Amino acid sequence: MANTASMVMKLMTTMLCMALLLLTPFAEGQGLKVGFYNKTCPNVESLVQQVVAKAFANDSSVAPGLIRMHFHDCFVRGCDGSVLIDSTANNTAEKDSPPNNPSLHGFDVIDSAKSAVESACNNTVSCADILAFAARDASALAGNITWRVPAGRRDGNVSLSSDALANLPRPNFNVTQLINNFASKNLTLAEMVTLSGAHTIGVSHCGAFTNRLYNFSNTSAVDPTISAAYADLLRNKCPSTANLSTPITVSLDILTPNELDNKYYVGLQLKLGLLTSDQALLNDVNTSAEVKRNADGPGGWASRFKNAMVKMGKIDVLTGTQGEIRKNCRVVNGGSGVGLVVEVGVDGDGKASY
Repeated sequence: MANTASMVMKLMTTMLCMALLLLTPFAEGQGLKVGFYNKTCPNVESLVQQVVAKAFANDSSVAPGLIRMHFHDCFVRGCDGSVLIDSTANNTAEKDSPPNNPSLHGFDVIDSAKSAVESACNNTVSCADILAFAARDASALAGNITWRVPAGRRDGNVSLSSDALANLPRPNFNVTQLINNFASKNLTLAEMVTLSGAHTIGVSHCGAFTNRLYNFSNTSAVDPTISAAYADLLRNKCPSTANLSTPITVSLDILTPNELDNKYYVGLQLKLGLLTSDQALLNDVNTSAEVKRNADGPGGWASRFKNAMVKMGKIDVLTGTQGEIRKNCRVVNGGSGVGLVVEVGVDGDGKASY
Protein backbone atom coordinates (compact mmCIF):
# COMPACT_ATOMS: atom_id res chain seq x y z
CA MET A 1 0.00 0.00 0.00
CA ALA A 2 2.80 2.35 0.98
CA ASN A 3 4.65 1.50 -2.22
CA THR A 4 1.54 2.31 -4.30
CA ALA A 5 1.12 5.66 -2.57
CA SER A 6 4.79 6.43 -3.15
CA MET A 7 4.52 5.58 -6.83
CA VAL A 8 1.44 7.79 -7.22
CA MET A 9 3.25 10.65 -5.52
CA LYS A 10 6.26 10.26 -7.80
CA LEU A 11 4.01 10.15 -10.86
CA MET A 12 2.20 13.31 -9.80
CA THR A 13 5.52 15.08 -9.15
CA THR A 14 6.81 14.04 -12.58
CA MET A 15 3.65 15.29 -14.30
CA LEU A 16 3.88 18.61 -12.45
CA CYS A 17 7.49 19.05 -13.52
CA MET A 18 6.59 18.28 -17.13
CA ALA A 19 3.78 20.83 -17.03
CA LEU A 20 6.15 23.48 -15.70
CA LEU A 21 8.67 22.69 -18.40
CA LEU A 22 6.00 23.18 -21.05
CA LEU A 23 5.02 26.54 -19.61
CA THR A 24 8.40 28.08 -18.87
CA PRO A 25 9.85 28.42 -22.38
CA PHE A 26 7.19 30.99 -23.25
CA ALA A 27 7.23 32.74 -19.91
CA GLU A 28 10.92 32.95 -19.11
CA GLY A 29 12.81 32.40 -22.35
CA GLN A 30 13.90 28.84 -21.68
CA GLY A 31 14.53 27.07 -24.94
CA LEU A 32 16.87 29.87 -26.04
CA LYS A 33 20.59 29.18 -26.02
CA VAL A 34 23.82 30.75 -27.20
CA GLY A 35 24.98 29.01 -30.37
CA PHE A 36 21.50 27.79 -31.27
CA TYR A 37 22.39 27.84 -34.99
CA ASN A 38 25.90 26.37 -34.69
CA LYS A 39 24.94 23.32 -36.74
CA THR A 40 22.07 24.57 -38.89
CA CYS A 41 23.43 28.01 -39.86
CA PRO A 42 26.92 28.50 -38.38
CA ASN A 43 27.60 31.82 -40.15
CA VAL A 44 24.34 33.54 -39.26
CA GLU A 45 25.76 36.00 -36.73
CA SER A 46 28.62 36.93 -39.05
CA LEU A 47 26.18 37.51 -41.92
CA VAL A 48 23.97 39.78 -39.81
CA GLN A 49 26.97 41.65 -38.41
CA GLN A 50 28.29 42.38 -41.91
CA VAL A 51 24.94 43.83 -43.01
CA VAL A 52 24.62 45.99 -39.88
CA ALA A 53 28.21 47.22 -40.15
CA LYS A 54 27.71 48.25 -43.78
CA ALA A 55 24.50 50.10 -42.95
CA PHE A 56 26.11 51.80 -39.93
CA ALA A 57 29.03 52.98 -42.08
CA ASN A 58 26.55 54.73 -44.38
CA ASP A 59 24.24 56.03 -41.63
CA SER A 60 25.09 55.78 -37.92
CA SER A 61 21.44 56.40 -37.00
CA VAL A 62 20.69 52.74 -37.76
CA ALA A 63 22.26 51.87 -34.38
CA PRO A 64 19.62 53.51 -32.17
CA GLY A 65 17.01 52.40 -34.67
CA LEU A 66 17.85 48.71 -34.33
CA ILE A 67 18.26 48.83 -30.54
CA ARG A 68 14.91 50.55 -30.15
CA MET A 69 13.25 48.22 -32.65
CA HIS A 70 14.30 45.18 -30.61
CA PHE A 71 12.96 46.84 -27.45
CA HIS A 72 9.65 47.73 -29.11
CA ASP A 73 9.35 44.22 -30.48
CA CYS A 74 9.91 42.53 -27.13
CA PHE A 75 7.46 44.75 -25.24
CA VAL A 76 4.61 43.87 -27.62
CA ARG A 77 3.61 40.18 -27.77
CA GLY A 78 7.15 39.27 -26.72
CA CYS A 79 10.31 39.07 -28.86
CA ASP A 80 8.60 37.49 -31.87
CA GLY A 81 9.47 39.81 -34.75
CA SER A 82 5.89 41.11 -34.92
CA VAL A 83 7.13 44.70 -35.12
CA LEU A 84 8.57 43.86 -38.56
CA ILE A 85 5.23 42.90 -40.13
CA ASP A 86 3.73 45.41 -42.55
CA SER A 87 0.26 46.88 -42.24
CA THR A 88 -2.57 45.98 -44.61
CA ALA A 89 -5.74 47.57 -45.83
CA ASN A 90 -7.54 45.51 -43.17
CA ASN A 91 -5.11 45.88 -40.29
CA THR A 92 -2.76 48.51 -38.89
CA ALA A 93 0.34 46.70 -37.65
CA GLU A 94 2.62 47.56 -34.72
CA LYS A 95 5.14 49.44 -36.86
CA ASP A 96 2.48 51.97 -37.90
CA SER A 97 1.07 52.51 -34.41
CA PRO A 98 1.65 56.05 -33.01
CA PRO A 99 4.34 54.91 -30.55
CA ASN A 100 6.33 53.48 -33.49
CA ASN A 101 5.55 55.70 -36.46
CA PRO A 102 7.65 57.73 -37.19
CA SER A 103 9.93 56.60 -34.36
CA LEU A 104 11.38 53.36 -35.73
CA HIS A 105 14.05 53.10 -38.39
CA GLY A 106 16.10 50.26 -39.82
CA PHE A 107 13.53 47.90 -41.29
CA ASP A 108 15.52 47.86 -44.53
CA VAL A 109 18.58 46.65 -42.59
CA ILE A 110 16.64 43.68 -41.22
CA ASP A 111 15.35 42.97 -44.75
CA SER A 112 18.93 42.88 -46.06
CA ALA A 113 20.12 40.69 -43.19
CA LYS A 114 17.24 38.28 -43.72
CA SER A 115 18.02 38.07 -47.43
CA ALA A 116 21.68 37.27 -46.72
CA VAL A 117 20.75 34.65 -44.14
CA GLU A 118 18.11 33.02 -46.37
CA SER A 119 20.66 32.70 -49.17
CA ALA A 120 22.97 30.80 -46.84
CA CYS A 121 20.44 28.90 -44.70
CA ASN A 122 17.01 28.65 -46.22
CA ASN A 123 14.03 28.64 -43.82
CA THR A 124 16.20 28.25 -40.73
CA VAL A 125 16.69 31.54 -38.86
CA SER A 126 13.78 33.56 -37.50
CA CYS A 127 13.32 37.27 -38.06
CA ALA A 128 13.07 37.68 -34.29
CA ASP A 129 16.56 36.23 -33.84
CA ILE A 130 17.97 38.34 -36.67
CA LEU A 131 16.61 41.44 -34.93
CA ALA A 132 18.16 40.35 -31.62
CA PHE A 133 21.53 39.81 -33.31
CA ALA A 134 21.28 43.16 -35.12
CA ALA A 135 20.49 45.07 -31.90
CA ARG A 136 23.58 43.54 -30.29
CA ASP A 137 25.72 44.44 -33.31
CA ALA A 138 24.38 47.99 -33.28
CA SER A 139 25.36 48.33 -29.62
CA ALA A 140 28.85 47.09 -30.40
CA LEU A 141 29.26 49.63 -33.18
CA ALA A 142 27.84 52.58 -31.27
CA GLY A 143 29.38 51.91 -27.86
CA ASN A 144 31.67 48.87 -27.97
CA ILE A 145 29.11 47.06 -25.81
CA THR A 146 28.48 43.49 -26.87
CA TRP A 147 27.10 40.23 -25.51
CA ARG A 148 26.37 36.65 -26.50
CA VAL A 149 22.79 36.40 -27.77
CA PRO A 150 20.74 33.38 -26.72
CA ALA A 151 18.77 32.37 -29.83
CA GLY A 152 15.99 30.02 -30.83
CA ARG A 153 13.11 32.48 -31.04
CA ARG A 154 10.29 31.77 -33.47
CA ASP A 155 8.30 34.40 -35.35
CA GLY A 156 4.78 35.40 -34.42
CA ASN A 157 2.08 35.92 -37.04
CA VAL A 158 -0.01 38.64 -35.38
CA SER A 159 0.82 42.35 -35.38
CA LEU A 160 -1.71 44.88 -34.07
CA SER A 161 -1.40 48.62 -33.58
CA SER A 162 -3.60 48.36 -30.50
CA ASP A 163 -1.07 46.04 -28.84
CA ALA A 164 1.68 48.62 -29.32
CA LEU A 165 -0.52 51.34 -27.87
CA ALA A 166 -1.31 49.20 -24.84
CA ASN A 167 2.21 47.96 -24.07
CA LEU A 168 4.87 50.50 -25.06
CA PRO A 169 5.97 53.16 -22.56
CA ARG A 170 5.21 56.73 -23.63
CA PRO A 171 7.54 59.74 -23.64
CA ASN A 172 5.25 61.52 -21.16
CA PHE A 173 5.15 58.67 -18.62
CA ASN A 174 5.89 59.52 -15.00
CA VAL A 175 8.20 57.37 -12.91
CA THR A 176 5.42 55.24 -11.43
CA GLN A 177 4.05 54.45 -14.87
CA LEU A 178 7.55 53.49 -16.06
CA ILE A 179 8.18 51.20 -13.11
CA ASN A 180 4.81 49.49 -13.57
CA ASN A 181 5.24 49.18 -17.33
CA PHE A 182 8.60 47.44 -17.02
CA ALA A 183 7.43 45.33 -14.08
CA SER A 184 4.65 43.96 -16.31
CA LYS A 185 7.46 42.53 -18.48
CA ASN A 186 9.26 41.06 -15.45
CA LEU A 187 11.95 43.76 -15.53
CA THR A 188 13.06 45.34 -12.27
CA LEU A 189 13.26 49.01 -11.37
CA ALA A 190 17.05 48.90 -11.76
CA GLU A 191 16.74 47.22 -15.17
CA MET A 192 14.22 49.86 -16.26
CA VAL A 193 16.68 52.65 -15.41
CA THR A 194 19.51 50.73 -17.07
CA LEU A 195 17.59 50.16 -20.32
CA SER A 196 16.51 53.81 -20.37
CA GLY A 197 20.18 54.55 -20.99
CA ALA A 198 19.62 53.53 -24.62
CA HIS A 199 18.37 57.12 -24.93
CA THR A 200 22.00 58.17 -24.98
CA ILE A 201 21.75 57.80 -28.78
CA GLY A 202 18.96 58.56 -31.24
CA VAL A 203 16.71 61.54 -31.68
CA SER A 204 13.23 62.71 -30.79
CA HIS A 205 10.66 64.63 -32.77
CA CYS A 206 9.77 67.98 -31.22
CA GLY A 207 6.18 66.93 -30.61
CA ALA A 208 7.31 64.34 -28.05
CA PHE A 209 8.55 67.00 -25.61
CA THR A 210 7.09 70.42 -26.49
CA ASN A 211 4.62 69.88 -23.65
CA ARG A 212 7.59 70.71 -21.39
CA LEU A 213 8.41 73.95 -23.20
CA TYR A 214 5.12 75.80 -23.63
CA ASN A 215 2.19 76.40 -21.26
CA PHE A 216 3.46 73.71 -18.92
CA SER A 217 1.22 74.62 -15.98
CA ASN A 218 -0.74 77.46 -14.41
CA THR A 219 2.37 78.57 -12.56
CA SER A 220 5.12 77.80 -15.06
CA ALA A 221 5.40 78.17 -18.83
CA VAL A 222 8.33 75.73 -18.88
CA ASP A 223 8.78 72.48 -16.98
CA PRO A 224 10.88 73.48 -13.94
CA THR A 225 12.74 70.14 -14.04
CA ILE A 226 14.48 71.14 -17.29
CA SER A 227 17.53 73.40 -17.38
CA ALA A 228 16.51 76.95 -18.33
CA ALA A 229 19.34 77.24 -20.85
CA TYR A 230 18.44 73.88 -22.36
CA ALA A 231 14.78 74.89 -22.55
CA ASP A 232 15.75 78.08 -24.41
CA LEU A 233 17.81 76.05 -26.88
CA LEU A 234 14.91 73.67 -27.47
CA ARG A 235 12.34 76.46 -27.83
CA ASN A 236 14.54 78.06 -30.50
CA LYS A 237 14.49 74.83 -32.46
CA CYS A 238 10.98 73.53 -31.80
CA PRO A 239 7.90 75.74 -32.35
CA SER A 240 4.94 75.43 -30.00
CA THR A 241 2.88 74.00 -32.85
CA ALA A 242 5.27 71.08 -33.44
CA ASN A 243 3.85 67.55 -33.34
CA LEU A 244 5.11 64.09 -34.18
CA SER A 245 4.62 64.71 -37.89
CA THR A 246 6.91 67.76 -37.73
CA PRO A 247 10.21 66.68 -39.33
CA ILE A 248 12.41 68.60 -36.85
CA THR A 249 14.35 66.30 -34.50
CA VAL A 250 16.62 66.80 -31.51
CA SER A 251 19.24 64.44 -30.06
CA LEU A 252 18.01 62.56 -27.01
CA ASP A 253 21.40 63.08 -25.34
CA ILE A 254 22.96 66.51 -25.87
CA LEU A 255 26.30 65.51 -24.30
CA THR A 256 27.38 62.53 -26.48
CA PRO A 257 24.54 62.10 -29.00
CA ASN A 258 26.31 59.52 -31.16
CA GLU A 259 27.86 57.28 -28.49
CA LEU A 260 26.20 54.50 -26.52
CA ASP A 261 27.60 55.46 -23.12
CA ASN A 262 26.52 56.54 -19.63
CA LYS A 263 26.42 60.29 -20.34
CA TYR A 264 22.62 60.11 -20.53
CA TYR A 265 22.60 59.77 -16.74
CA VAL A 266 25.07 62.62 -16.31
CA GLY A 267 22.70 64.75 -18.38
CA LEU A 268 19.74 63.84 -16.18
CA GLN A 269 21.63 65.10 -13.14
CA LEU A 270 22.21 68.39 -15.00
CA LYS A 271 18.47 68.67 -15.84
CA LEU A 272 19.18 67.84 -19.49
CA GLY A 273 16.71 64.99 -19.86
CA LEU A 274 14.77 65.57 -23.06
CA LEU A 275 11.57 63.61 -22.51
CA THR A 276 9.28 63.72 -19.49
CA SER A 277 10.00 60.01 -19.01
CA ASP A 278 13.75 60.70 -18.98
CA GLN A 279 13.85 63.42 -16.33
CA ALA A 280 11.18 61.57 -14.33
CA LEU A 281 13.84 59.06 -13.28
CA LEU A 282 15.01 61.60 -10.70
CA ASN A 283 11.54 61.86 -9.13
CA ASP A 284 11.81 58.65 -7.11
CA VAL A 285 14.43 57.93 -4.46
CA ASN A 286 15.17 54.45 -5.86
CA THR A 287 15.34 55.37 -9.54
CA SER A 288 17.36 58.47 -8.66
CA ALA A 289 19.88 56.27 -6.84
CA GLU A 290 20.16 54.10 -9.96
CA VAL A 291 20.71 57.19 -12.11
CA LYS A 292 23.58 58.23 -9.82
CA ARG A 293 25.08 54.74 -9.86
CA ASN A 294 25.04 54.66 -13.66
CA ALA A 295 26.36 58.22 -13.98
CA ASP A 296 29.28 57.47 -11.64
CA GLY A 297 30.32 54.19 -13.27
CA PRO A 298 30.42 53.91 -17.07
CA GLY A 299 31.79 50.36 -16.97
CA GLY A 300 29.18 49.26 -14.47
CA TRP A 301 26.36 50.67 -16.57
CA ALA A 302 27.67 48.96 -19.73
CA SER A 303 27.78 45.62 -17.91
CA ARG A 304 24.27 46.06 -16.51
CA PHE A 305 23.00 47.21 -19.91
CA LYS A 306 24.11 44.08 -21.74
CA ASN A 307 22.69 41.85 -19.00
CA ALA A 308 19.37 43.72 -19.13
CA MET A 309 19.28 43.41 -22.92
CA VAL A 310 19.75 39.65 -22.68
CA LYS A 311 16.93 39.40 -20.14
CA MET A 312 14.67 41.66 -22.21
CA GLY A 313 15.35 39.46 -25.24
CA LYS A 314 13.70 36.53 -23.44
CA ILE A 315 10.34 38.21 -22.85
CA ASP A 316 7.46 35.89 -23.85
CA VAL A 317 9.45 34.23 -26.63
CA LEU A 318 8.02 31.60 -28.94
CA THR A 319 10.22 28.50 -29.13
CA GLY A 320 10.13 24.90 -30.33
CA THR A 321 7.15 24.44 -32.63
CA GLN A 322 5.42 27.67 -31.63
CA GLY A 323 5.07 30.36 -34.28
CA GLU A 324 6.96 30.03 -37.55
CA ILE A 325 10.16 30.92 -39.39
CA ARG A 326 9.08 33.76 -41.64
CA LYS A 327 10.48 33.75 -45.19
CA ASN A 328 9.88 37.49 -45.47
CA CYS A 329 10.09 39.46 -42.23
CA ARG A 330 7.37 41.83 -43.43
CA VAL A 331 4.79 39.16 -44.23
CA VAL A 332 3.54 36.08 -42.38
CA ASN A 333 3.94 32.77 -44.21
CA GLY A 334 1.18 31.26 -46.28
CA GLY A 335 0.20 33.97 -48.73
CA SER A 336 0.13 37.73 -48.97
CA GLY A 337 0.37 38.21 -45.22
CA VAL A 338 -3.31 38.39 -44.24
CA GLY A 339 -3.64 41.51 -46.33
CA LEU A 340 -0.64 43.20 -44.73
CA VAL A 341 0.32 46.10 -47.01
CA VAL A 342 2.45 48.97 -45.78
CA GLU A 343 1.49 52.53 -46.64
CA VAL A 344 3.86 54.35 -48.96
CA GLY A 345 6.46 56.29 -47.00
CA VAL A 346 5.93 54.73 -43.56
CA ASP A 347 8.62 52.11 -43.84
CA GLY A 348 10.84 53.91 -41.30
CA ASP A 349 12.79 56.27 -43.54
CA GLY A 350 13.24 58.72 -40.69
CA LYS A 351 15.79 58.36 -37.90
CA ALA A 352 15.17 56.41 -34.72
CA SER A 353 13.18 58.78 -32.59
CA TYR A 354 10.19 59.55 -30.46
